[in-house]
Amino acid sequence: MSITTITTAQRAERERQVAEALHSGEMEGLPASEATKADTDKYVAGEIDLVELEARVRTRYEIV
Repeated sequence: MSITTITTAQRAERERQVAEALHSGEMEGLPASEATKADTDKYVAGEIDLVELEARVRTRYEIV
């Protein structure tokens, strides 16, 4: 796990990007699991970076 220091503006941008991605998935009939939502919260907070978020999602859903 990597912890990243992010600014308020970066956090706001991450929140926007995550909300957009989750909404897009829902519109396609692919709602995010609670575990994935917890991971996106960690990403928004700067507790993990995008590489770690992607790795977790790929592992969870067995995406190669």
